[in-house]
Amino acid sequence: MIDSLRIRSIFTALLALALLAPAVFPRDAASREYLDAARATELWIRSSAIRTSDGTIWPPDPNNPQMLSYDLYSGSTGVVLFYLEFYKQRHEPIFQFDYALDGASALAKHMDQEKDPGLYTGLAGMCFALGEAYRLFPNPREKADALRCFQILRERAVKVGAGAQWNDTTDIIGGSAGIGLTLLYAARRLKDRAALDLAVQAGLRLIELGRPENGGLKWAMDPKFPRLMPNFSHGTAGVAYFLATLYQVTKRKQFLDAALAGARYLRSIAVTDGGICLIFHNEPFAKDIHYLSWCHGPAGTARLFYRLYQVTGDRSWMDWVKKSARGVLSSGIPEKRTPGFWNNVGQCCGSAGVAEFFLGLYRVTRDPEYLVFARRVTSDLLSRATREGSGAASTLKWIQAEHRLAPQQLVAQTGYMQGAAGIGIWLLHLDAFDHGRRPFITLPDSPF
Repeated sequence: MIDSLRIRSIFTALLALALLAPAVFPRDAASREYLDAARATELWIRSSAIRTSDGTIWPPDPNNPQMLSYDLYSGSTGVVLFYLEFYKQRHEPIFQFDYALDGASALAKHMDQEKDPGLYTGLAGMCFALGEAYRLFPNPREKADALRCFQILRERAVKVGAGAQWNDTTDIIGGSAGIGLTLLYAARRLKDRAALDLAVQAGLRLIELGRPENGGLKWAMDPKFPRLMPNFSHGTAGVAYFLATLYQVTKRKQFLDAALAGARYLRSIAVTDGGICLIFHNEPFAKDIHYLSWCHGPAGTARLFYRLYQVTGDRSWMDWVKKSARGVLSSGIPEKRTPGFWNNVGQCCGSAGVAEFFLGLYRVTRDPEYLVFARRVTSDLLSRATREGSGAASTLKWIQAEHRLAPQQLVAQTGYMQGAAGIGIWLLHLDAFDHGRRPFITLPDSPF
């Protein structure tokens, strides 16, 4: 005989699930809200496309078409990734030939001239996009372009100290950590053994550059920069994430030891009151500012904690992932704007990066709170869009402030980290989730 308390607890659990269901699960099998928004975003991006003899390119700011960029952060590389994702999810030929492949062709024609080696700032990001184009369209030309790009990247490495580097930068954005992750991608996807060997050399050099602090290690973005930023994009969390990933692939303990040392330093400086984890923007100038998204906030830094959980099996690292999530959940966003979460909805600093993080967390934890929050952030993101036109021809763009310290500089961008391509990819990922599909594009720095 089941006692009344047990019956009541079962009823309460079922009621809670019923109340959560509209937010956790798609409202119906034919829900098109996110896909329709992604289509309107694509139409706005398409309107700025420039056809050249080399292929299709997109200016970061359509109002300034003479200022072109090919990088992943704000240039054509991010737009190519958006079109690859769109074709994979919808299989519509216009996305394949006119934009994904034609855009990849422009990247391939420019790769020899690209001087910056970085993942988000230059050649490594272009190599990743060309590799993804080959993965989706396994044609001889796409394969040759991808292999050539990675060959150029390898040739530009310089032997320094115990390993190798491309410049004096250590970080995910433009330095050895991001480039190293891209080389690991090449080793995995393209079976490029030389890429793996060079990634190891990059890791060895990064270990040399670690600075002892609070019983751990920290890394500067480069020795000349006056601020030391500890989080993911420019600091210790990103470098340690690469080293932990390198350990995952090679099982060389020195990489795990260095990654753990980086995590120890980060824990020593974190705000943890109330079971959260927030880490300041930089020292010595902004130790009271806490960003929340990918670049300098929990959405990025928690990637290190999750990777350490993956490679060690130690559940305490998963606790730090959840503390990081709690830091965001307790902040009051998206309804509230904070000093570290300003008028920005992009992948780098804003809403899209936060929402991607929480969907990733839901996938690995199945905690419905995370999915509910991802949808709430996305609803706010959509409410901040500027719609032009009506019906099927309407477009969406986001006019926002990229820089926290320059809120008056408002612009609608096309690219990945601060623009419509990154937001569009997020909308496609959420639509794919609602319809039982996996995302296609997962950047080299993501553990999810």
